[in-house]
Amino acid sequence: MTTSDFLPQPYKNYPENGTISCQSPSNIALVKYWGKYGEQLPQNASISFTLSNCRTETTLGYTKKTNDNNFDFEVYLDGKREEGFEPKIKKFFERVAQYVPFIKEYSFRIDTKNSFPHSSGIASSASGMSALAVCLVELESKLRHPKPAEGQLQDRDLDRLSQTKAIINKASFLARLGSGSAARSLEGPLVVWGEHLDIKDSSNLFGVKYEGEVHENFRNYQDTILLVDKGEKQVSSTVGHDLMDNNPYAEARFKEANANLLKLTTVFKNGNVDAFIKLVESEALQLHGMMMASKPYFILMKPNTLEIINRIWEYRKETNSKVCFTLDAGANVHVLYPENEKETIQDFIKNDLAVFCKEGEYIHDVCGKGASIV
Repeated sequence: MTTSDFLPQPYKNYPENGTISCQSPSNIALVKYWGKYGEQLPQNASISFTLSNCRTETTLGYTKKTNDNNFDFEVYLDGKREEGFEPKIKKFFERVAQYVPFIKEYSFRIDTKNSFPHSSGIASSASGMSALAVCLVELESKLRHPKPAEGQLQDRDLDRLSQTKAIINKASFLARLGSGSAARSLEGPLVVWGEHLDIKDSSNLFGVKYEGEVHENFRNYQDTILLVDKGEKQVSSTVGHDLMDNNPYAEARFKEANANLLKLTTVFKNGNVDAFIKLVESEALQLHGMMMASKPYFILMKPNTLEIINRIWEYRKETNSKVCFTLDAGANVHVLYPENEKETIQDFIKNDLAVFCKEGEYIHDVCGKGASIV
């Protein structure tokens, strides 16, 4: 597919006003994407677990305008106007305008709330941008179909987000233009983003649900997010990605990531959790290794991040547990473990790891299915 496939057909109906609500989760990459080119395109393919409890709920209120052709919107977080978010939304609207041109014909109120603490280090850009993208695609569905007579079945009821691959692809495509990792939040439990020769239908333009065989060992995989640092990152992900342009190890890293994704498909099939652990932890450390090798270099891990990692390694050695960790582009630690160890690992987290979290805070999560209309 190409970008032209996402250009719209003529609209038949322009509702005067209304609201659309959607929820979309965050996700955690197992094979990391770090480095991009062009307009939000990844230098390597990545694969992620879609989360469930860590999500954003967004309500898009829209009112038809009569004159100007400019973007008109306000953003509210937990009911309070959040002007600091609006420059990012404006940039997003500028990127997607040719694919959803109706956005210049409406005034919008964007109400959003997260199920997790703001600035907690969880990928709120992924959940937030994917939720907004779903709302826009749902509104476009309303515009494509004339208002039916009373009691008549609406055509758009036949192509709901959860039923039509083309609609999911467009929502992922739009979400990517707001935040690259948001492309992976539309479906679940495993999503691939980035073109990979060995992954059918994979694309740089949008995420696709991983359809390969997955052993029962990886069903309902658990993820507890340890909130080590709840402040703003010293280097944003956008800046970090850009620094890969001059990173001396970038090309080797891109090749390694694609090779690791292929290895992971074998692991998913044969159920080898030990191999999963080695690959996922290596990917997490390589991600932060790239940050330390950038010019200028930077470190997003904190002392407590390393303390948690060492405690996990010690616990695994002592108990033969299948617990492991991964990291996002920040200080927080995602503790991954099979469902059959849920009780013991959550006790371990409560008794041994929570002390290294900011205010003892952590969030239990599990693999989920992706976005949905509320």
